[in-house]
Amino acid sequence: MVSSDFVIGVDLGGTKIYTALANKEGEILAEVKILTEANDGPEHVIRRIVETVNEVLKLSGFSGQPGCLGIGAPGPLDPRRGFVYQAPNLGWRDVPLKQLLEEALHMPVVVGNDANLAALGEHVFGAFRGVDDMIYVTVSTGIGGGLILGGKLYLGAGFGAGEIGHMTVEPDGPVCSCGNRGCLEALASGTAMAKRARQLVEAGSGRGIFMLAGGAMENITARVVSRAAAGGDEEALGILAGAGRALGIGLACVINLLNPSLVLLGGGAMQAGRPLWQAMTEELNKRAIRSTLQQVQVIPATLGPRSGLLGAVALAIGKG
Repeated sequence: MVSSDFVIGVDLGGTKIYTALANKEGEILAEVKILTEANDGPEHVIRRIVETVNEVLKLSGFSGQPGCLGIGAPGPLDPRRGFVYQAPNLGWRDVPLKQLLEEALHMPVVVGNDANLAALGEHVFGAFRGVDDMIYVTVSTGIGGGLILGGKLYLGAGFGAGEIGHMTVEPDGPVCSCGNRGCLEALASGTAMAKRARQLVEAGSGRGIFMLAGGAMENITARVVSRAAAGGDEEALGILAGAGRALGIGLACVINLLNPSLVLLGGGAMQAGRPLWQAMTEELNKRAIRSTLQQVQVIPATLGPRSGLLGAVALAIGKG
C-alpha cells in the first residue's frame, strides 16, 4: 500500500550515500549511511541506493510503500527530467538518475542538485526556517551553493544557479575538476586541502601531516590536515588559512551581489575549526561592502550533516 504521508530522502555524495525514511514533518524514522563506491560506475551506485532504501524500510518496520523518493545529486542537472549532466565527484556524465531509480524501485522519484536541496532543507526544517533571502554553501569533497531568494529556491534559467564552487577566485590558480583554473572548489574544498598537503609532502616537507596519515599518501585527507592544525602544525595551519582566504573572497562576491540576510556554511570541511573560519572572516571583512556585510549573518548550518538529506525529504513532499 502506497502512503503519501511517508517519503524517502537520499543525499548522494562523492563518498557516501545517506538515506532516510521520514514523515511530512521531516521527522526521520530510520536512516542508513554507506560508502558510495562511485569508482564502480553509475549502475553500481544505483544498486547501492536501492540497498539503502530497502534497509531503512526494514529498520523502520514500515510495511507500505513511501509516496515518493527525493534525491540530491552533485553536479549540474535537469531536475525536471532527473538527468545528471556532469558530476565530477562521482565520475558521472549524462546519467538518467530519475529513470534508473524509478525502474529499480517502482516509485516516483524527484531529483535536485545536492547543494540546492541543502538550502531547501535549512529553509523548510532548519532553525532559520522561512528566511526569505538566504545562501547555503557546502564545503566538503567539493563546494556547492543553494540560493533561497524571495522565499523560494532559485534555480536559474537552465537550473544551474548556485554553482558557487566554480566562481573563479584566482585566475591562474590550480586546475579544477570542471576544467577551469582557480575555482573556489580548487582552492578551498576538502579535496583541495588534501591535495595541497600531498604536494607539500612530495616536495619534502609536511612531515607532521604525513606522520598523522600513518606515513601513507593516500591517507592524507582534509580531516588529517585539520588534526595536524589542531596540534599546532604550521604547515597545516597554512593550508587551512589559504582555504579560508579563498572562501572569504568567494563569499564576499556572493554577499555583494545578492545582499542576503543569512549565509549558512555546512559540509565536513567547515569542521576544520578556528583557523579556517578566522582566515575566511578576515578576508570577508576586507572585501564585502560594509553596509551589506552589516546586514548578514554568516554562521554554521543548523541541520549539520542532515541539511541535504532533509532537503531531499522536502522535495519529496512537494516543498521544492
